[in-house]
Amino acid sequence: MPLLEHLLELRRRLLWSAVSFGLCFALCYHYAGDIYLFLARPLGEIMRQKGEQPHLIYTALYEAFFTYIKVAAFGAAFLSFPVVAIQAWIFIAPGLYRSEKRAFAPFLIATPILFLLGAALAYYFIFPVAWRFFLSFQTSGGDDGLQIQLQAKVSEYLALVMKLIMAFGVAFELPVVLTLLARAGIVTSAQLKRFRRYAIVGAFVAAAILTPPDVITQTGLAVPLIILYEISIISARLVEPRSEPTQTDQEAS
Repeated sequence: MPLLEHLLELRRRLLWSAVSFGLCFALCYHYAGDIYLFLARPLGEIMRQKGEQPHLIYTALYEAFFTYIKVAAFGAAFLSFPVVAIQAWIFIAPGLYRSEKRAFAPFLIATPILFLLGAALAYYFIFPVAWRFFLSFQTSGGDDGLQIQLQAKVSEYLALVMKLIMAFGVAFELPVVLTLLARAGIVTSAQLKRFRRYAIVGAFVAAAILTPPDVITQTGLAVPLIILYEISIISARLVEPRSEPTQTDQEAS
């Protein structure tokens, strides 16, 4: 197609993506309270186990409103991702050969699945362990009656939850990225094996940057990253282009 038709097609796909995000945003804002309660459930359950009344506070009049806006945007990004991915595929697919389509399609399917697996690991495993650790620093008061008690703000809690979910979700895309690079011939499984020790150090550095400064969440992200790197080596070996035998090798054989 001419350049102008490409631009018109791109605008059409962007409009469909924007409309899908807007509809999902409206739906998520309607249920923003329920979504927030779902995100806050791990903290509430641990508070109940400690005999406390689950509660979160906000200190600014507009804080709860903007928190619900962020919740709606966060949920809309999740719900609208399939539509956005399909629109991107419709725009890109005509420029690909059939073999390239067959090679690229599995990665489109694996990307949201791996992201959801990372988010589920953070929600169902990391959150309960980390929140229990953080709440252990509360004190009921001694002889002087001084208490140390958590008064978590709704906005700060949401920011921490979204940061961890995004960190774990994006980290779980490591096999997709490395396998794509291997499929394109940019890296090889032998190179990934050779850089394994650096990858282990990099996993802990990335975990230290993406998570709060505590050993539980950092280890909870670094260990899966290392496991995913090992999986990436196996998948890279399966998809990397096979080198053609040279004339010397053929004569030797």
